[in-house]
Amino acid sequence: MKVEQIYTGCLAQGAYYIESNGEAAIIDPLREIKPYLAKAEKDKARIKYVLETHFHADFVSGHVDLARATGAEIVFGPNAQPTFPALIAADGQMLKLGDVTITVLHTPGHTMESATYLLKDEQGKNYAIFSGDTLFIGDVGRPDLAVKSDLTEAQLAGLLYDSLRTKIMPLADEVIVYPAHGAGSACGKHMSKETSDTLRNQKQSNYALRADMTREEFVNEVTEGLLPPPGYFPLNVKMNREGYTNIDQVMSQGLQALSPEAFEAAANETGALVLDTRKPETFAAGFIPNAINIGLDGNFAPWVGALIPDIQQPILFVADEGREEEVVTRLARVGYDHALGYLKGGFAAWKAAGKETDTIVSISAETFASEYEQNNALKVVDVRKPGEYQAEHVVTAQSVPLDYLNEHLAELPKEETMYLHCAGGYRSMIAAAILKARGFDNIVNVEGGYKAIAGTSVPTTAYVCPSTLK
Repeated sequence: MKVEQIYTGCLAQGAYYIESNGEAAIIDPLREIKPYLAKAEKDKARIKYVLETHFHADFVSGHVDLARATGAEIVFGPNAQPTFPALIAADGQMLKLGDVTITVLHTPGHTMESATYLLKDEQGKNYAIFSGDTLFIGDVGRPDLAVKSDLTEAQLAGLLYDSLRTKIMPLADEVIVYPAHGAGSACGKHMSKETSDTLRNQKQSNYALRADMTREEFVNEVTEGLLPPPGYFPLNVKMNREGYTNIDQVMSQGLQALSPEAFEAAANETGALVLDTRKPETFAAGFIPNAINIGLDGNFAPWVGALIPDIQQPILFVADEGREEEVVTRLARVGYDHALGYLKGGFAAWKAAGKETDTIVSISAETFASEYEQNNALKVVDVRKPGEYQAEHVVTAQSVPLDYLNEHLAELPKEETMYLHCAGGYRSMIAAAILKARGFDNIVNVEGGYKAIAGTSVPTTAYVCPSTLK
């Protein structure tokens, strides 16, 4: 028996490859299926099952394309209603895979169709669970992401409590927990950086698995502090339930190389968004007017999903040479299938063609500190998450989380110079590009973000909740 975790850091997502005696199963595959096909070919194995733990909201699964390419059977847990052929397994149903078995455990709560797959080894001993978004390392799945459910998030949290205590916690301590996500995913709140663990350790350290925890306590703790999910989540669920365009077609369309003239014409004719995927500092020095910068070397796909609300949006992109395929692949992972092509020769070709360009003023934290010392009434906008801001921030800074920037544009002054920062510079450049495209011309980005600012003379403070004051 072989069990391999295939972890994709930018999505904080874990897919799994299980092989036994010439038969393989893939759990929660990503959109691009070639790596799974290659693994099976190397092992001379036939992919028999594609196991889905639930209808994913944060990425588009490769289940449909993988089944089409291999003849594998797609498996969901009870209550799933996909529009394509699939095995809707019963709770407790056993699937034979070579010399091992996989038992379907219905674990509703994150969603109603959520399933955990229990792997038994060749001797019939419980070896591991593939828990999807039911159980993470250090956390459990959010109960507010279910689509087409008549239940409230509190009711779903109650079901999750039951699932954990009747299906998962009774399992032996040595069983390995393999979740669908790790730290950085929006599908939970307090996930660990670790991507697997023993059930014993989770029973001891995971707040949601406390032995003495009441149902009411669980519901309160799991539902507390949930931020609104990204707008693309329901759209990804729809694609995972109803199917999607073949990945090869998406790649073919997105990898069209366009001259500066053709690129400009396509943007004007289609209303495509121009997405610049270069590094923030490179983007700041020169870019196509109205382009949005989301750097490929950061959490690219989740930020695309959070900030581009329509997955049908046509996209033209600028990339570093040799990274064009990576851009289209990572867009497709979250359902953005309408990339129309890229700028051949990159920004250098655009500039050489004499096309209009724009820049963003970017200063060091030391220069910011000097300007702040001269005028502590500077308009400072902190685009980090609320928790980061509350932990510590520049005394006069206004909190405008990047996730919700588009909803707060009316609160920001167009005439006044705004100094933007995040934690390290990646998110603030995204914010600066969005604001520039919306007609905010007086933008200054602080390089290095709060990490750099904290080492200067700029006064900072921590947020104190009024309820804690005596």
